[in-house]
Amino acid sequence: MMRRIFAIAIAVGLSVATTQAQTLRTLKVNLTEDGQANIVGYLPEQPTGKAVVGCPGGGYSRLSMQNEGHDWATYFNQQGIAYFVLTYRMPKGDRTIPIGDAEKAISTVRDSANVWHINPDDVGIMGFSAGGHLASTVSTHSEYAVRPNFSILFYPVISMNEKETHKGSCVNFLGEEGQKDAKLVKEFSNQHAVRRHLTPPAIILTANDDRTVPPVTNGVAYYSAMRWQGNDCALYIYPTGGHGFGFRSSFTYHDQMLNDLTTWLKNHQGPKPGALRVACIGNSITDGFGIEMATQIGYPAQLQKLLGNGYYVKNFGVTGRTLLNKGDLPYQKEKAWRDALAFNADIIIIKLGTNDSKPENWQFNKGFKEDLQQMTDQLRACGRQHGKTNQRIYLCTPIPAFKPTWNINDSVIVNGIIPIIKQVAKQNKFNVIDLHTSYAGDGDKMLNDGIHPDHKGARRMAEIIAEAIKD
Repeated sequence: MMRRIFAIAIAVGLSVATTQAQTLRTLKVNLTEDGQANIVGYLPEQPTGKAVVGCPGGGYSRLSMQNEGHDWATYFNQQGIAYFVLTYRMPKGDRTIPIGDAEKAISTVRDSANVWHINPDDVGIMGFSAGGHLASTVSTHSEYAVRPNFSILFYPVISMNEKETHKGSCVNFLGEEGQKDAKLVKEFSNQHAVRRHLTPPAIILTANDDRTVPPVTNGVAYYSAMRWQGNDCALYIYPTGGHGFGFRSSFTYHDQMLNDLTTWLKNHQGPKPGALRVACIGNSITDGFGIEMATQIGYPAQLQKLLGNGYYVKNFGVTGRTLLNKGDLPYQKEKAWRDALAFNADIIIIKLGTNDSKPENWQFNKGFKEDLQQMTDQLRACGRQHGKTNQRIYLCTPIPAFKPTWNINDSVIVNGIIPIIKQVAKQNKFNVIDLHTSYAGDGDKMLNDGIHPDHKGARRMAEIIAEAIKD
């Protein structure tokens, strides 16, 4: 009887302690059968739907579980953010081991979203030092289903070149032989793996006097790559602090750092649960070629603003791509295409054909209809697989080519490409958005090349497409 009372007392004490810490409950989930890889979760009393998977550092040889792990639980839970500390296995030269553990952690959190009151489209990853390399690797290399929605990187190892980063992390992650492979070193120097629109928003926090993982060739390099691509990224470099400050209150800028991170998190809210998912598939015109910070003012970004939070718009545009699978740069061979399929959209906007009009591509014109049909068939098959019974596909005609730049031929667009687009739409009962006609009077909203809209033209495109979607 006394043992039972003692057990109850302990349980009550734990309940009080977690209540004070804004934590509703903790849990542990093994990611491998032997439990060597696992997550310990801290679920908040008042969940906002946001979640963070934390990857402690340790040079890929050990893990700093407190300072860079469990000590962060109260901070996140007080904001209504679910927090999961990942114990990942050491690579010992096999990089797939920690990558697989991190991907499994992300998928576990998303798969349990309903039970844990998490928005599966608002799951981020946080990493420290080598854990920052792991977090940035999953953010840049992993497939869409297990890629985080945002990244928090503390004094991260980014480069795998031992001359500009922490040598031990490089050797442990790639192995001694892998470290001799220049191609492999570059592949996992993650500043080279950042992709426009596809790499999630990131915040990087580091100290200027970090001599273990030099900021310029690591955190700053990642920021530069993100900014170069126009992706959402923030960089905070504190004057002092060295390496490994984590959650230590002795870090001179501890309070400022927490305020910086809190502000960033508040300004990066996930999409509204249940929002209609809109996939914008296309070439450079969708991508936002020539528009500074196209991720924020390209046509898909402006479409998001026009449609509001009842919609979740994603940009899957890739510059220079063709619909034709025999074209010089086929869209369906791109990572963006795999992402678009995995996005599981309710509404799909396809705007391809401009680059297909080039003579070097249009020589394969007999495949255009078949390739367009193949694309839409795959999209519908994915939709059916995920129970999308009311999926809508819109085929856009290309906007006019106001100049014949890069051999783009408006006559081919009008007489060859548009009739096929309309034919496929009619046969499949798709909607057509006739951008070629609707945008014809907007030649003043183009870049000098006469092919790509400027930011005003992107706004005009978004208005035309938004009107069609809402109709």
